[in-house]
Amino acid sequence: MAKLTDEFVPTTLGRLHVLRRGSGPATILWHSLFIDSRSWLPVIDALGELASDRTVVAIDGPSHGMSDPTTRDFTFDECAQAAADVLDGIGIGEPVDWVGNAWGGHIGILLAATQPHRIRTLTTIGTPVPGLTMRFRVTKGWPLVALYRLAGPTQFVCSRLSDALMGQDASEEVIDAFRQADRRGMYHAMRSMMLKRPSLQDRLPHIGAPTLMLAAHDDDEGWPLHEAEAACATMHNARADAVLGGGRVAPLLVDARVVAQTLVDFWAAPRH
Repeated sequence: MAKLTDEFVPTTLGRLHVLRRGSGPATILWHSLFIDSRSWLPVIDALGELASDRTVVAIDGPSHGMSDPTTRDFTFDECAQAAADVLDGIGIGEPVDWVGNAWGGHIGILLAATQPHRIRTLTTIGTPVPGLTMRFRVTKGWPLVALYRLAGPTQFVCSRLSDALMGQDASEEVIDAFRQADRRGMYHAMRSMMLKRPSLQDRLPHIGAPTLMLAAHDDDEGWPLHEAEAACATMHNARADAVLGGGRVAPLLVDARVVAQTLVDFWAAPRH
């Protein structure tokens, strides 16, 4: 199995760190907010066995992993453009199979809606389409961001995030990405990508690429299957399915091989 290589690609949001392996049709992975590309490693390993004829690229988002920290708030549209900058920077000109976990799914939706020539297929995993509710902002979001700004990645903050992202399937290695993040950069990311997250429902009818929305089986509060199915019903060519896990990131950890096989089957399906 080919080794993962590291690259740093200049974008409109600073240099983004990229893990890359293999050659052939390109799969692009973008992780959830708060963590980094390490969350994809079980899926990358499974894809290495099931789809060894592919290029797999995992991007660390702005202020995450080894990518440059941002010094200001930024937008989802800027993230989508940064993703396009990465594709151009590493020489991928053909349409890609985009796979986004939570935040990464939001970026994929925007890219598919605004730059459709770049996306062959779109898969989202644990990606809520509606914007953040005011109730969540007031009762959970704002207090969490304020506490992080004052005290950093305390055990209380990390525990709250771990519960939301992974439920009972918590992984210290994955949440370490949050602990190790640049504090100022992560603060701006939390403000921009969580508190200011817009609804993307109006973008869905504009997506022509075949789309698969995967929901964690036990993520009833975050993004349950019935909501994913309702979102798919507004699209031209989309379907929803469930994978194991109790949080938005959990499927990558506890059901990685099934996720990988589901992706391979989806990519191979006849296109009309």
